[in-house]
Amino acid sequence: MKSSHEGATGIQPVLDRLGSVASQLQANNEPFCEGSLLVEACSADQHGQGPCHPGSLVKRLGTLAVLGIVTLLTSVVAAQDKEASKPKEKTPYQAIGSPSSPKVPAQWNRYHDYAESTKLLHDLAKAYPEFAQLKSLGTTYGKREMWVLTVTNFAKGDDQSRPAMWIDGAIHANEIQASEVVLYTAWTLLEMRGESKTIERLLDERVFFLMPMMSPDSRDAHFYEANTTHSPRSGQRPVDDDKDGLVDEDGPDDLDGDGSITMMRVRDKNGRYKPHADHPNLLVPVKDGEKGEFTILGQEGKDNDGDGRVNEDSDGYYDPNRDWGWNWQPDYVQNGAHRYPYSILENRFVADFIATRPNIAGAQSYHNAGGMILRGPGAKEDSFEGSDLKVYDVLGKRAEQMLPGYRYMNIANDLYEVWGGEVDWLHQSRGVWTFTNELFTPFNFFRTTGHDGFFGSNETQHLFDKYLLLGEGFSGWKEINHPQYGKIEVGGMRKNWIRQPPSFLLEEECHRNMAFTLYHADELPLVSIQSVTKKDLGGGLTEVTAIIENRKLVPTHSAADVQRRITPPDTVELSGAKLQKVVLGLKSSEPFFKDPQEQKREPQKIKLNSIGSYGVTYVRWLVEGESPLQVQVKSVKGGQASKTAE
Repeated sequence: MKSSHEGATGIQPVLDRLGSVASQLQANNEPFCEGSLLVEACSADQHGQGPCHPGSLVKRLGTLAVLGIVTLLTSVVAAQDKEASKPKEKTPYQAIGSPSSPKVPAQWNRYHDYAESTKLLHDLAKAYPEFAQLKSLGTTYGKREMWVLTVTNFAKGDDQSRPAMWIDGAIHANEIQASEVVLYTAWTLLEMRGESKTIERLLDERVFFLMPMMSPDSRDAHFYEANTTHSPRSGQRPVDDDKDGLVDEDGPDDLDGDGSITMMRVRDKNGRYKPHADHPNLLVPVKDGEKGEFTILGQEGKDNDGDGRVNEDSDGYYDPNRDWGWNWQPDYVQNGAHRYPYSILENRFVADFIATRPNIAGAQSYHNAGGMILRGPGAKEDSFEGSDLKVYDVLGKRAEQMLPGYRYMNIANDLYEVWGGEVDWLHQSRGVWTFTNELFTPFNFFRTTGHDGFFGSNETQHLFDKYLLLGEGFSGWKEINHPQYGKIEVGGMRKNWIRQPPSFLLEEECHRNMAFTLYHADELPLVSIQSVTKKDLGGGLTEVTAIIENRKLVPTHSAADVQRRITPPDTVELSGAKLQKVVLGLKSSEPFFKDPQEQKREPQKIKLNSIGSYGVTYVRWLVEGESPLQVQVKSVKGGQASKTAE
């Protein structure tokens, strides 16, 4: 049997040797230090023959030291044995796709309000200072901060040195899970960097700008005020919707105090509605000639201003996603448009930030609901170039694979027309490849296709509530006395689902959408130099040829970008300490320069309108001078690279 001390190689040999010395001292009848060793020793023979003799005293002090060391080391070994005998702590079984030991623990089966989201962002920035920086773009109407978290490997450069991805959520404040996807993306990028080679590479090559809450004032209002699942879509600035000189004076009221704005019904033998045969909480229209049991009175509310009408002037309506500076139209054309483009302060903060970061090449805006991956244009009178649409189609088809139940669609032709939308402004005015994802699909109710509309049929909703939510989604009908209508009943679906996934579906929604966004970011342009070669032509002339590559799906400039000259051209520049003169500069789409284009002005710095999808461009110079010569390619949206020809 192996010794229990086996493995304590640093201590055990010493301990064994000291034990041997102690045994020898005992065998020679040397006094030990128990009790009054030194006192007894010094009371012995006064003629120098006893233990008080200097030689004997030194000898005994040495013995005392040896025994002390033996005792100490024995206790150390005993502690080691005790520790070794403990059962080893087991590493928890790790589920794929999540960090093993996050610095900032977070739950993704629940929703985070403004204060919780703010704390999470601050905690991430503090935990990962080398990869995350948090700033506010400005203060909202309601005195909240417009937080943007920048995530990248700052050791590779600042936030404008590499291609960037803008990700935002909840411009419509009731679409609260949009913020959760953005927060989850930030959290995963930082917490998984040490465990995922893909994320590590992305943070080396890309910059991520993440804004979880585009409308933080109204988002908190959805949390803490009575609302439907559809409200508030607007901001919190007061507006006189009914033009009576008062603002926001007669909105819905939570008559039964359940925290949601549901529906009002009154029993009426001539009513046009009756309970559904299988779902008695659901009202369905009666057939022609059939008598009903109820009349529907509308959303919960009362006549707050005494004008004889109920709920006619709710929180002022303007739509933050009809406020952007491309193809903007006034309110009589586009319902919800505010006074002029960027008249909403929060949008102006965002537009100014994006405009000062031309390296933003891709963007993702999260909304709800219906399970859609939307691209522009938003209006039928507008158009995208065919070459741009081919790129969108590749990205969109991949998204359909990654997001079961979602459909890749065009806003104008497949959904409805939008003027002044963010997605169009980003593509047409900033040259940014942009998607809007409408989060949560009725497909997720029972994983079946062919669902009705954005939210599924009423029957499907009630079936899901009964069997999956165990009845928690419906606020049961309650009888109340209404100040205008008398005895009525209120009830209906609660505000925190229909458009929003329940807890057990929320994390999957976050992860799948994040994964698509990271795929999008990974396919943004990334320039490199395949090779630089030179050839001596004689007469003091040298031919230098560089092969420039974009290894990604997305071109360095969209067709919209090139047409409107939004972003400066890419450049390929030749330099060298002993470079005397660049005689000629050429570019070509093929390696033999059969039909090259000459650049006569500044031939040492060749300008390229764009390097296409998985594209290669050839550049050639005739020069006078000696090696070494360096070639550098720079692309605002595609990064930069350099290579030397010796």
